[in-house]
Amino acid sequence: MSEADLQESHSGDSQISRVSRSASSSPSLEISKNGFHGEASPPLLRRHTGKQSSRSLLDTSYAPKVLRKTSDCLISQEPKSHHNESKVLVLYSGGTIGMVRDCESGVLLPMPQVLENRLRTFPQLHDAEYSSTHFTDPNKPPLVLPCTGDTNRVVYTIYEYDPLLDSSNATMDDWVRIALDIRAYYEQFDGFVVLHGTDTMAYTASALSFMLENLGKSVIITGSQIPIFEPRSDGRENLLNSLIIAGNYVIPEVTLMFNNKLFRGNRTSKTSINELDAFSSPNLPPLATIGVKIKVNWKSVFQANTMDKFRVHPTLNRNVGLLRLFPSITVEVVRAFLTPPVQGVVLQTYGAGNGPTARADLLDEIRRATLRGILIVNCSQCTQGSIDAAYATGNALCSAGVIPGSDMTPEAALTKLCYVLSKTEWSYATKKEMLQASLRGELSVSKPNKLDDLDLITAIARTMNISSPEELQSLQTVLYPSILCSVTAQGDVDRLEVMRQFGAYLSSCDYDFRTPLHVASCEGNVPMVRYLLQHGASVHMRDRDHNTPLMSAVLSDQHAVIQMLVQAGAHLSLPATQLADELCTAARNGNVKRLESYRLAGASFYESDVTGRTCLHAACEAGQEAVVKFLLESKIRPETKDIYNHTPEEVARVLNHEKLVQLFESTIQTPNGTH
Repeated sequence: MSEADLQESHSGDSQISRVSRSASSSPSLEISKNGFHGEASPPLLRRHTGKQSSRSLLDTSYAPKVLRKTSDCLISQEPKSHHNESKVLVLYSGGTIGMVRDCESGVLLPMPQVLENRLRTFPQLHDAEYSSTHFTDPNKPPLVLPCTGDTNRVVYTIYEYDPLLDSSNATMDDWVRIALDIRAYYEQFDGFVVLHGTDTMAYTASALSFMLENLGKSVIITGSQIPIFEPRSDGRENLLNSLIIAGNYVIPEVTLMFNNKLFRGNRTSKTSINELDAFSSPNLPPLATIGVKIKVNWKSVFQANTMDKFRVHPTLNRNVGLLRLFPSITVEVVRAFLTPPVQGVVLQTYGAGNGPTARADLLDEIRRATLRGILIVNCSQCTQGSIDAAYATGNALCSAGVIPGSDMTPEAALTKLCYVLSKTEWSYATKKEMLQASLRGELSVSKPNKLDDLDLITAIARTMNISSPEELQSLQTVLYPSILCSVTAQGDVDRLEVMRQFGAYLSSCDYDFRTPLHVASCEGNVPMVRYLLQHGASVHMRDRDHNTPLMSAVLSDQHAVIQMLVQAGAHLSLPATQLADELCTAARNGNVKRLESYRLAGASFYESDVTGRTCLHAACEAGQEAVVKFLLESKIRPETKDIYNHTPEEVARVLNHEKLVQLFESTIQTPNGTH
């Protein structure tokens, strides 16, 4: 899909959309027969262009969505001074978390345009004083978490879908819409939270994990069993924990947050209707647990082995199904299930993947289906454990062409089938191979030994009289990042590979929050940077100075590294005016190399400071001939004016910089010039 197609399909599902209803509801929490009581909501900006979308529907029951927002931390919302802030986008799709109880019937109902206004009254979810003090527009200030003791202050804004969705009515088109909206705002935010109903949350989390390819930021799906507005609610904790992790931890996966546990999304299933501990991950421990402190199991975090940029795969194949075996199932049922248009089936078998070997009719029907090209994945009806072909009954299914699904959940297996079948560029053999591979950590694979027994760690532990597993783990947490950064600084790829094979996490950060990729980027070590990127090192981690590896490379003018990081999905995240100040400073100092670093990193030379001056204005003021020549050769338009209505050329003339004036004149006269 082209960038233009992507923007059109994101813009409001407009080929099937209706005009959204006007904004007239209020932050009141009760509904009467006459409607909603209270003051009117702020005006809403509609993410809706009226263009025809190029994306065709997967499901005709899909309800077209308009994405609304009442606050924004992107437009005219830069802090008055620089702070260690992270920006999180909350996509509110619906669900129990935002429902309101009808005062007469007691029924819970979705109510649009209420959630954000109400959250502003919750001191544990919004610091009103900080927001009003640090953001310039009083009409649309973002929400800000109070200080939680974490590295970053989390600034977040909520975009709400209209209509709100009961997750029981979720379609694959809803998954596509959410994925495309994350893509549209990917570079503007540091993390994402999706508020969703619990009924199909595991399906959405699994689907998004496959559709969001080469993901480098945290995407967290959450909701609640009790509405956030109720006196007793799990919604506040789930939302708060999700925001803290999305804003402070780079866990580049689609995860699911519930009841103080962060799970890999494609490993989860809903296991309880009325317990607050509603989700479980039977075959993988939580990636993080929230107690007095947040504990992240970094060794379990998924690490991609690619240098490709983040992208969305916005297509899914709907011709799939779940077939659960039971005693005396008839061959007619199986045959009917495997008829066109079915192209993929998750076969839920007994125990460790066993089927009825005495039923030759069933095995023959399954064999004929696989020979026709239908992909059949074997998943156990048991929640814990993995498919094992060692049993004769399981081996018989493999002989019939059934693909072992390891320990995938039914939700993960089904959505993975939708994803794999939609990959038209893959052959049938490749699709079978991909279904057995761990694409996003959805199934277990054998892992190398851990780094527990390295002589250095053992020697230090003995010297410090450390013997308990907890103390040893704490020591490892402190030492591993420093060792990794030291090995990286020495440029020893071979030693780093040994550590990786023993289970070291290559995005571990030291006491200054610097990762090995920060060190390699600053040093300009291209082979080391390439190695780290190929083994899942995150390009979005920030050090104590809030710099990403890309910014470290820019500040060290490592041009080859900058290009490699950008290719891997890194991008500048400086506020526009701060970026303009950096460009103007480089121009004023005659630092052409630094300007080229920013250009390679994706900066625009048209960024202007608070007075409207660009770096070309600054270069003309300082009489920097080399910089002016470089900028003009970069095809920057010299007619850009500052707030005093002065162009860079006029500044040069006023200050009698004759050589600069001659450069402007020669640029105008050049046939291939900017004029």
